[in-house]
Amino acid sequence: MQELDGVSGEWRTVRRRLYDATLEEFKTDVLTNRISDILTASFKQYYLREPTASEKRAWENSLNYVKNVIEYCGLKDNRISIEYELPHCHDRIDVLLFGKDENGQANVVLVELKQWSNDAVKDCENEGNILVKYTSFVEREHPSLQVEGYHQSLEDYMYVFQPESGESRIELNSCVYCHNYSRQIDPVLYYPKFERFLVRYPVFAKEDVAELGEYLKKKLINGDGLAVFSRFVTSRVRASKKLLDHLGKMINEQQVFTLIDEQIAAYNAIMSRAKAASASGEKSVIIVSGGPGTGKSVIALEVMAELLRQGKVVEHATGSAAFTKNLRNIIGRDRKSLERKFKFFFSFTRHRENELDVLICDEAHRIRKDSNDYGVPYHLKSGAPRVDDLIRCAKLSVFFIDEFQVVRPSEIGSIDLIERAAQRFNAKVYRFELKTQFRCSGSDAYLQWLDGMLGIRETDHVILSKKDRMDFRIFSSPMEMKRAIDERNKEKKNCARIVAGFCWPWSDPRPDGSLVNDVVIGDFAMPWEKKDEFWKWATDETGMQQVGTVYTSQGFEFDYIGVIFGEDLVYDKEKMEWKSRPEKSYDEAAKRGNKEFTKHLKNVYRVLMSRAHKGCYVYFMDKGTEEYFKSRIEI
Repeated sequence: MQELDGVSGEWRTVRRRLYDATLEEFKTDVLTNRISDILTASFKQYYLREPTASEKRAWENSLNYVKNVIEYCGLKDNRISIEYELPHCHDRIDVLLFGKDENGQANVVLVELKQWSNDAVKDCENEGNILVKYTSFVEREHPSLQVEGYHQSLEDYMYVFQPESGESRIELNSCVYCHNYSRQIDPVLYYPKFERFLVRYPVFAKEDVAELGEYLKKKLINGDGLAVFSRFVTSRVRASKKLLDHLGKMINEQQVFTLIDEQIAAYNAIMSRAKAASASGEKSVIIVSGGPGTGKSVIALEVMAELLRQGKVVEHATGSAAFTKNLRNIIGRDRKSLERKFKFFFSFTRHRENELDVLICDEAHRIRKDSNDYGVPYHLKSGAPRVDDLIRCAKLSVFFIDEFQVVRPSEIGSIDLIERAAQRFNAKVYRFELKTQFRCSGSDAYLQWLDGMLGIRETDHVILSKKDRMDFRIFSSPMEMKRAIDERNKEKKNCARIVAGFCWPWSDPRPDGSLVNDVVIGDFAMPWEKKDEFWKWATDETGMQQVGTVYTSQGFEFDYIGVIFGEDLVYDKEKMEWKSRPEKSYDEAAKRGNKEFTKHLKNVYRVLMSRAHKGCYVYFMDKGTEEYFKSRIEI
C-alpha cells in the first residue's frame, strides 16, 4: 500500500502482509483454529473483498503442517510472516521465517506451500515446466523455479539482501513444502531433469518433515527473530525497472528482469519450443496474453536476447511505429547490425516458409487483416491474411497480446484469429495467461477498478481504496495537472508525460520547426507530439512539453502519467452507460464507419490510464464523467 508522509509530502511504499507473529503466537492461533479467521479479516481489511474459498482452504490446511514442522525442530525465539506481498507486484509469498543461525548470521527463510497430490502433477514436454491440475491441467513452472523467482525478486529490490555502506547482510534461503506429495508414487517433481533446480531451491515432500525441520533449524536456531524481522520490514525498496532503460544490457549481456510465476512458465515454453523446432522443424505457435504491466514485452525481449546469444535466427515485430523505432534507436547505439531485426508486422510477406527459427510478435492485438493497406511499402504489399504471413515465415511464432488494447477497427488481432491461423499450418498451439502485474505500483486492484469503471469487464474492485497504492488524483484544471507533472519531471528528469484523447487537430510543424499548440483548454495550451518525429515522444526529453496520443504511448511506461480525458467518451449517469461522441473526436481513422467506436474509446482510455508505475493524474473535460469517477474513490 502507499501512505502519504506528513513531513515530506511524498508517497512511500508500505508492504502488505496479512499476518505477523512470534512462533508461539502462531502455534496457538493454529491450534485454536483461529488462523484462517485472522487471515480472512486481514485480507478483507487490505483488499476490501473476501478471499477465495481456495485461499481459505489453503490457510486452514497448509499452515497446520507448518506448525507441525516448527514444533518438530524446536524453533522458539523466531517470528513468522504470512502472505507477504512482493515488491512492485501483487504476488504474495506464503511464509517467511526470521532468525539467526548458530553463528549469529541473520536469516530469512521463504517457504512456498503446495497442496498438490501426486495425481495432480504430470510431466510436461517443455523444459522446466510441469502440468498441474486445477479445474483442468495447466502448464506451470516447476515449484523450485517459482520460488527462485520470488527469491531473486526480494534480492533485487530489498536493500537488506544487498546492502550498501558497510551494512551487514541478511541471508535469504528459499524452499518448497509439498505436504500432500509423496516421493514414493511417480514423483514427477523429483525427476532427474529437475535436479539442478532442486539443489538450490529444495522441494520437501510429505515424508520430509525431519529434513525440512533440519533445514529450518540450521538457519534459524539462534532465534532473535524480532531483530531480523524489524530490519526486513523497514528495509528500503529499490525502484522498479523500466524496460527501455535496460534494453541494451538485455540484448548485449545478460538477463536483467526477474520473471515471476506464469512469466517463467511462458519463457520456459518458448525456449523449449525454439530448441525443439530447430531439431525437428515442427511448427509451433505460442500465445501469451495479459493486461497492462504483466510483462509481455519484458518476456518478448528477454527471450529474443537469449535466442540471439544461442545463435538462433530470431526477429521481433510489432504494429507500432513508435515502439519499433525506439527499439531500433536504442539497440543501434551499441549494435547497429541488430537494428534490422526489429520490424513491422507487414515485413514478412516475402519471407520463405520457416525462414526464421523464431518470430516474436509483440502487441499482437494490432495485427491487421492483410498487408495491402496504406503505409505498406509497395514491394511488401500482399492480400494474404497478415497473421498467416507471421506464422508461415517461422518455425516458432510467439504472439504477445492484450485483446482490450484494440483501439481501431482495422486492428483485428485476437486469440481466436491466431489459433485459427495456426490450424491452417498444422501448428501445435500453446497458450499462457499472465496475471501478475508490475506496473501501477504493482496494484492489480487499480487495474481491475479501471476496467470496471470503463465497463470493459466486471471485477470485484468497485471502489479504489487508499490502500491500493496507485497515486491516483483528479485535478480541477489541466494547468494544475500540468504543474504536478512538471514537478515530477523536476524531481527526476523525463519520468512523466501528458497524454490525451484524440480530441484536437494535429498540425504540421511550422516552417521554423516550432509546434502549434493544438491542445487548448481555456488558458491551457500544449502541442501534440511532433508529427515528423512522433516516435521520439516517449523517450526524448522534448516529449515532456508535448501531449501524446494512444498511438505514441501504447507499449511504453512512465513513472507518472497525466491524462486529459476528453469529451469523445462520456458517462451517462441516467442510463448508467458509456457513450461515444464522434463529433468531439479528430481520430478519423478510428471513428469512420466504426460501429464499435465506444468500445475502442474505452480501450483507448484504459491504455492511457495504465501507462504509469507510480501515479496517474487525470483532468476530466466532462464533469459528469468526473463525478462518476469520484463516486468510486474512497474518501
